Amino acid sequence: MNNLKPSVALVDDHVLLRNGLANLIRSFGEYSVLFEAGNGNDLIRQLKSRLLPDIVLLDINMPDMDGYETALWLRRHYPEIKILALSMYDTDNSIIRMLKNGVKGYILKDTEPSELKMALESVINKGFYYSEMVTGKLIHTINALDVVNHKVHHVFTLNERELEFLRLACTECTYKEIAEQMYLSPRTIDGYRDTLFEKLNVKTRVGLVLYAIRNGIVAL
Repeated sequence: MNNLKPSVALVDDHVLLRNGLANLIRSFGEYSVLFEAGNGNDLIRQLKSRLLPDIVLLDINMPDMDGYETALWLRRHYPEIKILALSMYDTDNSIIRMLKNGVKGYILKDTEPSELKMALESVINKGFYYSEMVTGKLIHTINALDVVNHKVHHVFTLNERELEFLRLACTECTYKEIAEQMYLSPRTIDGYRDTLFEKLNVKTRVGLVLYAIRNGIVAL
């Protein structure tokens, strides 16, 4: 093994897919595959007896210990290991939870091999990978929370109802459920959402959540 090559560990419960990914990554010629694991617990067992990988390519939906738990465990115990999530899920909640748990990039399983290669290169060289789904700016927002003495400040003044909506947007409630909790019509809630998009200069619910985290409106 060429120790100068960045090393990758694969964590996915689908053996055929995992083996295929390992072969694909080796074919890039720039990375070594350190080991493969079937779930988070399997990863932890192997980490104790091997050199640490530079990157963990992590699935979300796994038995025993899923990607959310695994990412959080790695963040707490081995923060120097960079995590790239590779998932079938493209929902806001999945992306938000994985970002909050420390992943440095998020791509889908149906991505082209060229994007996977680009994502690995970006995580190694820049520390994060941005795509149309998750921008580098949003990942940097999460990373800023880990900076010692990070000073929280509110760039915009939000009224109480807007703050209430923003806090509820950080939960797993749908917009319809948020409307019910705030005793407002779904149309009014859409108005709150669009107003905050404009005020905070974000385009997605993920952006709203990350703004709320960065500014101390909700806690990790």
